[in-house]
Amino acid sequence: MAERVLVRIGTRRSVLAREQARIVGAGLAAVARAGGIELTFELVGITTAGDRILDRPLEQIGGKGLFIRELDSEMAEGRIDIAVHSCKDLPVELDPRVRIAAIPARGDVRDVLVLPVPGGKGAAVADVPTPGRSAEPCSDLAELGARLVATGLPIGCSSARRRVQLGELFPGVPVASIRGNVNTRLEKLDAGSYAALTLAVAGLERLGLTSRLSRVFEPHEMLPAAGQGALAVTALRCGGVPDGRVALIDRLLERYHDVQTGLCVTAERAFTRALGADCATPCGAYACAADSGAIELEGLFAPPGCAPRRGKTVVELADASADVATARLTAAASSLAERLLA
Repeated sequence: MAERVLVRIGTRRSVLAREQARIVGAGLAAVARAGGIELTFELVGITTAGDRILDRPLEQIGGKGLFIRELDSEMAEGRIDIAVHSCKDLPVELDPRVRIAAIPARGDVRDVLVLPVPGGKGAAVADVPTPGRSAEPCSDLAELGARLVATGLPIGCSSARRRVQLGELFPGVPVASIRGNVNTRLEKLDAGSYAALTLAVAGLERLGLTSRLSRVFEPHEMLPAAGQGALAVTALRCGGVPDGRVALIDRLLERYHDVQTGLCVTAERAFTRALGADCATPCGAYACAADSGAIELEGLFAPPGCAPRRGKTVVELADASADVATARLTAAASSLAERLLA
């Protein structure tokens, strides 16, 4: 008889968060099945402080940690086994009781400009040709920027990173804060409150909303947030020898983890940590594997009142153990941050 295990997965209650938790549950079930284990999962919806407080920017109410504290507490109290987060929403310093146990293969890392649906109140720019997911020349950005200016409406955006890069891409177009889940933001856009939104491609894809991808930004146009496109599975740190069920879940998480994505996210988060960044800091980071096996890391930081600064570094990892690779990536990310801070 196959070994059986039930995994209780903590998640925020939004449609996107639950879908991301479902993706992880299905992925773990597939890993377990390959090992002759029958895994079932239960989604446990948890409302966080960040979900309850929607009338103020995140930096005014406590930052990204407001989206995870309740899930950490539920895990520490034994009501859930693991929790699933958008990796970009995790603060660089986690609760000391909690660790990132797995990062599965990454989705699309890019940002996208979303325009109103044709025929709606905010449709003044909705007739802009939709290039889908291919890169477009800069001249298209200039044309789009002119149409956005003509609406007299702002771009909805609550990210300091996106805000400074939008200022470079679309000079003269105002940017205004917007909170709420993806569907709520789209409703506000289509009702005519904004000329456009900036969102993550991965979130729209996971919600089946690829039809809303109006103008996708390549990383050289808008550098993503650290961890963007990746999911993070958190679990408790083991203080001793885990019981059989916990040990089994840990083994499945280890198999589910994508090593290359994990290394890239490690580099990106190390860059953010070295900057001393929080959710109010305009910074971005994107790491990818080169054909040689090295990791290429690009970082962005905008000092107060200054244009964004960008820099790159390449970290050779040939034959490096996991610990050595992590150390090299952390050192290189710190060095890059120091250059941009100088």
